[in-house]
Amino acid sequence: MKKTILKLTNPRRSLIIIFLILIIAITFETSQQLYYIKRYNLSPNTTFYDLLKSQFYSWIIWILFSSALIKLVKTKKTDKKNTIADILYYVFTIFGLVLICILTIALLQQLRSEDSFSIKLLLTEYLPFFVFQKTPIYTLGYFAITIILHLHFSNEQLQIKVQSLSEIKKINKHLYQKLISKVDDKTTVLNIKIGNKRKIIPTSNIHWIEADDYCVKVHTNDKDTYVMRSTLKSLEEKLGPNFLRVHRKSIVNMDFIKELNLSSSPKLIISKDIAIPISKSNLKKVKQFLS
Repeated sequence: MKKTILKLTNPRRSLIIIFLILIIAITFETSQQLYYIKRYNLSPNTTFYDLLKSQFYSWIIWILFSSALIKLVKTKKTDKKNTIADILYYVFTIFGLVLICILTIALLQQLRSEDSFSIKLLLTEYLPFFVFQKTPIYTLGYFAITIILHLHFSNEQLQIKVQSLSEIKKINKHLYQKLISKVDDKTTVLNIKIGNKRKIIPTSNIHWIEADDYCVKVHTNDKDTYVMRSTLKSLEEKLGPNFLRVHRKSIVNMDFIKELNLSSSPKLIISKDIAIPISKSNLKKVKQFLS
């Protein structure tokens, strides 16, 4: 499952964006230096390529520290929430990497120069120079990479959660299909509101149900009648197989049937004083049930 998730997050796109940021940063800084050199006539013969070559090693160092940043961001994204502490963690990490990066570049530049190595010279000349020259572009570059990586790894975590939920859904659906074949999900009681109270009536006590405008009347075997806000169609779907729709205005509990009268107007007899008419369209269904 994890391999599938990593493909979904499209790491190639994130790498392309980071690479473009790197190219833009290098081009911008080199062009900026070339402008000042030409503007103040410091070295008229210097070209863009000369500057790019001279500072190539400094960008290699910046890239090496970027790999450390990638590991730090990936490790941090194991947390579930993004808090102010997380933001401060990223800020201090970036500034710390920039400082170490600039210190490394200043040290290498002094070692490459003809000057003899001196801590004082390093701290008073080389380090301040690279701090002012490199800090803005290096910091912006690291912040851009951090945001991209943060979004990338957040998306990865989200995809993992989505995949997990999808697996849970499949498992639950499979369990439901197994249970539904064994369990009857038809209701065994009707919950009827009477004033501020609720009356629970077992379906086994219901003789028949008749439609009454936007309500239904529930007739029970103790001769009580309860009015319920519902339709025959919705009740027909909920009630068990012993309840049969015999007319557009009535559902009958076939367990209480005493007699089927097949006169010119067919009826189901529940007791001596209760006869429920059967519509012509439902007569065949009633006969099949009783056969």
